[in-house]
Amino acid sequence: MSAILKDPLLQIRPMRTADVEAVMVVEQAAYDFPWTAGIFRDCLRVGYCCWVVALDQRIIGYAIMSVAAGEAHILNVCIHPEMQGHGLGRRLMQRFITLARERSADTIFLEVRDSNKAAIHLYDTLGFNEVGRRRGYYPAAGGREDAIVLAFSLC
Repeated sequence: MSAILKDPLLQIRPMRTADVEAVMVVEQAAYDFPWTAGIFRDCLRVGYCCWVVALDQRIIGYAIMSVAAGEAHILNVCIHPEMQGHGLGRRLMQRFITLARERSADTIFLEVRDSNKAAIHLYDTLGFNEVGRRRGYYPAAGGREDAIVLAFSLC
């Protein structure tokens, strides 16, 4: 286990509107085609599960999930590139699995870039299974990239 996961200054907590600026720093560091601050504010406004990972009060990751009609959909999971590889993404995903159960979801869905092998491996080890593909789902430098659709049964 990474020392970071044992750090007493590590927090996983609900996101607040005041966090959006710091979340955007992580988003822009991690993605070539980042979400806008407005998207994050909208997710908070409509009541999605929006959580951050903070180390010594510095936001280093976040995740967004919607839950409706017995299904949870993880919309975004991101750990700052400098902090990846320490188990933070796994810890955040485990929290979201718990949150989905608490909200009576039967299944969790997510999309992941076909090229994101590290994330695919994480989701596989957590028990997610491939259930489909979305052709040209993500913008990419060379045009569009496919998404792999994954599902996790909570039943």
